[in-house]
Amino acid sequence: MKKKTNESIKSKYLLMFVMAVCVVLIFLTFTTDLESGPLKQVAQTVITPVQNGFNRVGSWILDKGVYFQDSATIYEENQILKEKVSELTAENTQLLQNQDELERLRDLYDLDRQYQDYPKIGARIIAKGSGNWFNLFTINKGSDDGIQVDNNVIADGGLVGIVTEVGKNWATVRAICDDYSNVSAMVSTTSDICIVSGNLTLLDEGKLEMSKLIDSENKVSVGAKVVTSHVSEKYLPGILIGYISDISSDSNQLTKSGYITPVVDFKHLQEVLVITKLKETGNSQLEETQNETATPDETAGSESEGTEE
Repeated sequence: MKKKTNESIKSKYLLMFVMAVCVVLIFLTFTTDLESGPLKQVAQTVITPVQNGFNRVGSWILDKGVYFQDSATIYEENQILKEKVSELTAENTQLLQNQDELERLRDLYDLDRQYQDYPKIGARIIAKGSGNWFNLFTINKGSDDGIQVDNNVIADGGLVGIVTEVGKNWATVRAICDDYSNVSAMVSTTSDICIVSGNLTLLDEGKLEMSKLIDSENKVSVGAKVVTSHVSEKYLPGILIGYISDISSDSNQLTKSGYITPVVDFKHLQEVLVITKLKETGNSQLEETQNETATPDETAGSESEGTEE
């Protein structure tokens, strides 16, 4: 009990001391110049460091707030920029595709003018066989568009192949690079006849096979232009095939063989032109004459078969 009384007395003395200090400070405030008096030194020594500490803490908190606000703004702007980049990339890709398509259509237009004597129709390739080459493919035009079997197909400035099958709105084309393709051709400068054969193995080297060339005067050389022959049964005359890249005499010393570099890129075909005119041959004209004079039974039994593809 006595201990508690002593503690109470001490608290009273402490409170009285604090009150006395406060009274003295109040008195000094009214009677002393704070700007130049001793209290100024006390304020500078005690209060200023505390104030500076609070200022630093406040500045740090403010900077962090600005940082987080700026980070959120930058993140939103970054997302908007990413979306814009994606849109621009898609637009740029589409523009490049349109430009490529425009260039291809211009090439087809130039090719159309090059063979302006032949009626033609444009078509897009919609399917192809397995492998890297367009040796057998399907186009999006058919009999409804006037396409027939044995119509010649051109692209890239030269001969692509021939139509082998036709539906109402589609047709199948066998290219001259196919292993089963043979074309009666000739050298444009000398009119010497030869056979151009497809070979997918050789096509990996960018070549077509040339054989049975009769060049008795040795006028044919590397670089000579090879076109479809006027004696071909199915191919219209004068369509460019390619250029001779190699030539040598056969063992019989009567004919020559070699290789041709085709003008058509059989790996990147997309659009083609189909010549809707069929080749008129002497065999068909002879058949028509015979049919005019033959009996119905003889007409029904007559057929014309072609060996060239």
